[in-house]
Amino acid sequence: MASVNKAILIGNLGKDPELRYTPAGVAVCTFSLATTEKWRDKTSNEQKESTTWHNIVLWRRQAEIAKEYLSKGSPVYIEGRIQTRSYDDKEGVKKWITEIVGDRLQLLGRRGESGDHTTQSSAPDVPDAPPMSEDDDDLPF
Repeated sequence: MASVNKAILIGNLGKDPELRYTPAGVAVCTFSLATTEKWRDKTSNEQKESTTWHNIVLWRRQAEIAKEYLSKGSPVYIEGRIQTRSYDDKEGVKKWITEIVGDRLQLLGRRGESGDHTTQSSAPDVPDAPPMSEDDDDLPF
């Protein structure tokens, strides 16, 4: 049986993107992304909201575009896959982190603000596809 690992997020950056390069010279960019759910409480009729923070990782040209065009608060659309990995912190304690490894990045907002640029790749080792045109936008809203 086939399986699917797909995440689609629209949110705002919680901090400026951090760009680094691997020893092999491959660009990698990380940032946090906030998604917020809003609803009205049925008993108190109060407006409520809940924010979830996501760790985002972008590779190659998408990483460089994110660093160039995004900053704290920027709205962005991310498609990717969910990945959990472990690492050892400074004290040698094993930690686990869950990240969204982006396959597609679309800058949102008005032209001139954060740009209107989409990049897409099917995997980190595949070259980026050319930007999509506005006619290719398949978002349901």
